[in-house]
Amino acid sequence: MRKRWKTVVVTTLVVLLLAQAYSLLTPKQYSSSLQFFVSTSDSSNAAQLASGSTFSQARVTSYTQLVNAPVVLNPVMKQLHIAGTASDLAGKVTATVPPNTVLIDVTVTDRSPHQAQQIAAAIGEQFPKTAQNLERVSADKASPVKVTVTKNAVINRSPVSPKPTRNLALGLILGLLLGFGLAVLRHTLDSKVRTKEDIEELSEDLTMIGAIPFDGDAPKHPLLVQTDPHSSRAEAFRSLRTNLRFVDAANHPRTIVMTSSLAGEGKTTTTANLALVMADTGASVCLIEGDLRRPRLLEYLGMEGGVGLTDVLIDQAELADVLQPFGKRKLAVLGAGALPPNPSELVSSSAMRATLDKLRDSFDYVLIDAPPLLPVTDAALLSTIADGAVLVVGSGLVTRDQVTTALESLEAVDAQLLGVTLNRVPRGNRVAGYYDYSYGYSTRTDVPTRTVPANPGLAESEQAAPAEVAVGERGRHARLRTR
Repeated sequence: MRKRWKTVVVTTLVVLLLAQAYSLLTPKQYSSSLQFFVSTSDSSNAAQLASGSTFSQARVTSYTQLVNAPVVLNPVMKQLHIAGTASDLAGKVTATVPPNTVLIDVTVTDRSPHQAQQIAAAIGEQFPKTAQNLERVSADKASPVKVTVTKNAVINRSPVSPKPTRNLALGLILGLLLGFGLAVLRHTLDSKVRTKEDIEELSEDLTMIGAIPFDGDAPKHPLLVQTDPHSSRAEAFRSLRTNLRFVDAANHPRTIVMTSSLAGEGKTTTTANLALVMADTGASVCLIEGDLRRPRLLEYLGMEGGVGLTDVLIDQAELADVLQPFGKRKLAVLGAGALPPNPSELVSSSAMRATLDKLRDSFDYVLIDAPPLLPVTDAALLSTIADGAVLVVGSGLVTRDQVTTALESLEAVDAQLLGVTLNRVPRGNRVAGYYDYSYGYSTRTDVPTRTVPANPGLAESEQAAPAEVAVGERGRHARLRTR
């Protein structure tokens, strides 16, 4: 219900609107009622009275059918000059008998309250005459049954149909039931992975190490950590960085393959931003464009990729010559280079293993932006020579079966799965495990700033970048601790 509450609400509102439309479009109906009492004419003693009462109760059941008969309605139509047939008028007349009584309740419904009263009054005059004529066995003998009007028809100006309040109440109940049924049906038939719980249902051994909120502007500005470092999405990448440090803390994985099940789940964007936040901590990071089929990493970073990884693997270039620094961070980027005809063989070659060993000795972390697992086997092969792999799952983009197949492909090569990152999580989705808590950090420009120099007692590799610290109006200086 937490996941599908919108379905319940929308369905209920639609049914309520339909109920309201039905109430507004349905013509109003008015009713007028009268009542007959059926008795026997000969009841001089107790025995005859009991016999007559039984006879009357037996007769009233037949009389309810007689009220709608043409023998009664044709004279009524002729008297009131009503066009049509007796069957048309019979649809407006209903007759009921209260249990254990000799009473007949007759109700006439019509669009006009005056017409309904006139028809009911005419029936009140005609029905007793018809009943007596039918019960008379001979012309010189009176009818043993007497029909008396005990309640005359009156004009009722309050419509009996439609009833807006009743219709809305029924619409609310029906809408909630229908919405709940649709929610259950959608939940049953929906196989897309959307939330943290969906991932945990796939396997008890899976570890969620991050949840990145959806950002519709990501295709235009993929490096969100650089363009908007104080946003909640940037904080989510920092949280992913922190969680990744504590995964398999004993072995401390440094060479990490970033992959996904299918293309379009945000794997490359996640890899690039993760590399930036890792470099922000002062760690040296090498970012490899390991997708040798459809590379996009250098395009996101705004860098050229004439030569790169493929040139190193075939001994056409030295590794140090193709590494490109990015910004002022300790971040180096290794592009894909020319696209080879045999990418799977290249990424699983001994040259690739030797290249990763060199990079592992030179950098604190090596992130490999690998292709998706289901279309090709490159990522699975890369994960066998790396310390581990991170699976990026696009919320609402892949099914449970696709994620399961991707996990099985990693398990088949005995790869180390470090964890799963859920990307494109709808903001405010508490079920997904992501809470959109925005700190609202921004650089203040209404106070003066001063530059705090780096600690001269530390080694050059441990020096932190100069930081600007705001000075309050009362002259209280904030102290910046550097490591």
